[in-house]
Amino acid sequence: MKNKADIGLIGLAVMGENLVLNMESKGFTVAVYNRTTDKVSKFINGRGKEKNFIGTYSIEELVNSLERPRKVMLLVKAGKPVDEFIEQIIPFLEEGDIIIDGGNSHYPDTIRRTNYVESKGLLYIGTGVSGGEEGALIGPSIMPGGSTEAWPFVKDIFQSISAKVEDGSPCCEWVGNDGAGHFVKMVHNGIEYGDMQLITEVYHLMKDLIGLSHDKMHEVFKEWNKGELDSYLIEITRDILVYKDEDGDPLLEKILDTAGQKGTGKWTGIAALDLGIPLTLIGESVFSRCLSAQKDERVYASGVLKGPSPEFKGNKEVFIEDLKQALFASKVISYAQGYVLLKAAAKEYNWELSYGSVALMWRGGCIIRSVFLNKIKEAFDKDPNLNNILLDPYFKGVILKAQDSWRRVCSTAILNGIPIPAFSAALNYYDGYRSARLPANLLQAQRDYFGAHTYERLDKPRGEFFHTNWTGRGGKTASSTYDV
Repeated sequence: MKNKADIGLIGLAVMGENLVLNMESKGFTVAVYNRTTDKVSKFINGRGKEKNFIGTYSIEELVNSLERPRKVMLLVKAGKPVDEFIEQIIPFLEEGDIIIDGGNSHYPDTIRRTNYVESKGLLYIGTGVSGGEEGALIGPSIMPGGSTEAWPFVKDIFQSISAKVEDGSPCCEWVGNDGAGHFVKMVHNGIEYGDMQLITEVYHLMKDLIGLSHDKMHEVFKEWNKGELDSYLIEITRDILVYKDEDGDPLLEKILDTAGQKGTGKWTGIAALDLGIPLTLIGESVFSRCLSAQKDERVYASGVLKGPSPEFKGNKEVFIEDLKQALFASKVISYAQGYVLLKAAAKEYNWELSYGSVALMWRGGCIIRSVFLNKIKEAFDKDPNLNNILLDPYFKGVILKAQDSWRRVCSTAILNGIPIPAFSAALNYYDGYRSARLPANLLQAQRDYFGAHTYERLDKPRGEFFHTNWTGRGGKTASSTYDV
């Protein structure tokens, strides 16, 4: 074993433990520390026994065990614990040393921390790590951003431990300065919310509208996972549907229908609102989890509020194909909205994002990994300035092929009283995006009527604003124009 470690890690919970085992398996020596120090001893004498780990029992000991420039990675709970550890680490570091936050931190915190740590003569990286427990151990998707000068010192470690695509390319590349890495991870998690909600809506329609058994649903998802819908979430849904409880009944139907969330989907929605981006599908996915949490109210309302009872009279096999097409089209919308948000953030924060590289980072290791991410990379390789992936010939063709099925699924669900917030949000976004003229002219007239907020005219140059005295009782004074 080397006298000095290549990197140090604080936080031996599930992700941290698996990540350092991954690093060690790739030939790196890792120093480990945990606030509860008995976890260090348990790890060194357990999963880490006779491997290239250095167990340490204080921050000072951890830092002193590292090669220069020292690289200290945090895998601790986001928020205050990250700030607390940064303050504990800084006194022991020297100029050029690197602090890495590998948790699910909110990107504004990473922007602030990068500036703060750099003011101390040190370097900072905020990196998204996706793939869960298994990904951390065998190859996650890694999305680093922060102090650009730090990248050459961690590149070999990060790219060695990351997932690889078919040609061997690592699912890890430098994203951009300050909070860019954690912003990309946040959008990843938002898309994850959308993908999961879409799949649950498919399950709801299969089960309660067309009455498929769990074994039949398993077979459908198994088949879907062989084609254009091939993805991690389709794969695990396939397995969940066929999993039996001890009594032989499907375990899925014994799980309480209230979904949890850790906040990254909410952050994505808030960022979209702040930047003025219509992230409708992901927003509905977050709200659907909120509605699911109102279990007692929903149970009461189910006995009071009436609607249609599901009754399907069509061809089940045809409808299953419609579901497949609607799911694929809606997934495309989710990614389209996510990428529009990335482009808006890049402009706002002066990040030089490589959108094709982002697709590559999500192609393997992460929760939203799927085959069609290759097509997104190809779209941005052809046109780095592409405004929306819906305008790319491949995705335009996907929507054209799926459109009739998509509309049938949405209308059938609505007529049968089955909620499809994500499917309908996706279709509404598509129809809105392709509309040359929307009824916002009336909305703007209303704003001018009650608040003198002014409006632009079709027959006048953009940027020229007008106010009308709609009632004859108002004056000529108009409110200033601004966008929130």
